[in-house]
Amino acid sequence: MNARFVWRSPENKPRWIILLLLGVLAALAVVATAAYLKTAIAQTANPTLSVDVTADRHSISPDIYGMNDYAIDPALAQELRIPVERWGANHTSRYNWLVDSSNNGDDFFFVGGGDNKNPVPGDSIDKIVNTNRKNGSKSIVTIPMIGYVNKFSTWNCGFRVSKYGPQEKTNPYIFPEGDKCGNGKRPDGTLIADNNRLDVSITSNPEFQKAWVQHLVKTHGTAASGGVQIYQMDNEPSGWGNTHRDVHPEATSYDELRDRTYQYASMVKATDPTAKILGPSDFGWLVYADSLVKGDREKHGGVWFARWYLQQMRAYEQQKGVRILDYFDEHYYPVADDGCLANCPAGDAKTQAARLRSTRSLWDSTYTDESWLGKSNPPLTIIPRFREWVNQDYPGTKIAITEYNWGGLESINGALTQADVLGIFGREQVDLATLWGPPKSSEPGAYAFRIYMNYDGKGGKYGDTWVRSHSTDRGLLSIYAADRSSDGTLTLVIINKTNKNLTGNLSLKGFKPAGKAQVYTYSEANLQAIVRQTDLGVSAVGFQATYPANSMTLVAIPKA
Repeated sequence: MNARFVWRSPENKPRWIILLLLGVLAALAVVATAAYLKTAIAQTANPTLSVDVTADRHSISPDIYGMNDYAIDPALAQELRIPVERWGANHTSRYNWLVDSSNNGDDFFFVGGGDNKNPVPGDSIDKIVNTNRKNGSKSIVTIPMIGYVNKFSTWNCGFRVSKYGPQEKTNPYIFPEGDKCGNGKRPDGTLIADNNRLDVSITSNPEFQKAWVQHLVKTHGTAASGGVQIYQMDNEPSGWGNTHRDVHPEATSYDELRDRTYQYASMVKATDPTAKILGPSDFGWLVYADSLVKGDREKHGGVWFARWYLQQMRAYEQQKGVRILDYFDEHYYPVADDGCLANCPAGDAKTQAARLRSTRSLWDSTYTDESWLGKSNPPLTIIPRFREWVNQDYPGTKIAITEYNWGGLESINGALTQADVLGIFGREQVDLATLWGPPKSSEPGAYAFRIYMNYDGKGGKYGDTWVRSHSTDRGLLSIYAADRSSDGTLTLVIINKTNKNLTGNLSLKGFKPAGKAQVYTYSEANLQAIVRQTDLGVSAVGFQATYPANSMTLVAIPKA
């Protein structure tokens, strides 16, 4: 080795030089780290917002603000003129319009009927449709396809203890004759499978249901003249073998769902050609992918159940020249491995944070669902996935989600999540959505709908044309922007999902504001009102504003 290049240890150099070099390096590291942290903290604490009114424009369907009729608050429905209300649920699969009663199936001890000894055919549904018409709401009515409907208008049940013996559980109520209703399981948990399906049910077919549709048309007019606008082809058919196992213990196969839909949907279209059809309205991810019949998907070329359904509906139109499916509809409820989201109270801080994050499963291809679903599936991207299926398998079909619920509607956490969901529905071009388990008029969840439908208490609405809007951190601060065609006002819904005030700069493009913007905020500071704030100065390039912790804000910017 050449002696001129022999390595010398630091110990051979003067100590002060070593210390000086180390000091300089440490100082540079501190400065660099401080600068990085300052930038990171600024980006995290104060996301920037942007709106481009000229980009990504598309209509926002008013029907995304719908609710299910079950437990709906009449005052809220009237105030907001809910655009669409759905009569549907497990019990509607067994509704007999002639005796005006249903059976609850496994949801409640297979109990059906009620106290009505002199039923008026179709009376309860006629009242719902009449109320919807008064409120300006479209009606979705479920047509039973399961093949059996309830027999009696008075109380009855499918597994009486007097006939089928002791059972695992019995309901806490005793019928007048002193009998009890069981859950259809023996004390050891095995299913009672030898019951008589006609104990409390009668058979139903398309002709039976046709008479009901004719009654609805005669009573309320055709869909085009303000009658029932949308008919749903039963409810969660993949659940029949569980919920209604007393009359349909078999799992619903690909072919059965297709064949029944062909029969009943074509009947509705023949009876009222102006009506729309909605289906398959199944219960979740597992049955989007496959039926619960073993080997069924393999028998159908490995095609997902939901996609095969769409393909078969398209084939019917190609063969018969009649579209019998107008809305591709599925139900979606978020789940969490640790904590409860859908149809549950707000929960602890961990659950509330998960609830806010979980809306990303509706759209975000970079988000892995934080439940068992995410561990075994790619990003769910529910709405883009539905749209891709429709575009490929049955173009022109609209997209609906007639049951969803993120929970916590009694809290500000649930309200913020619901507001986020409604904004996502508008951005992602959902055509129709109805919330399951709507909030009471006084609950925070109701204000998520008010911020879009009546933010000023005078009928002020969020816009009807989506425009591009973006946040650098949607997990902290979400923004949804829309152009209101009635007066050209640009409306923004901005949601602060954190427990700290956030100040953000918003850049504006393609819009000339006139005067100042009106600002309305709903926050934990006042859970009983949307409060108007001081008007906000807006220039052609944007504005800066502070959004209170855990709040939703509507900014209405008039057009010059």
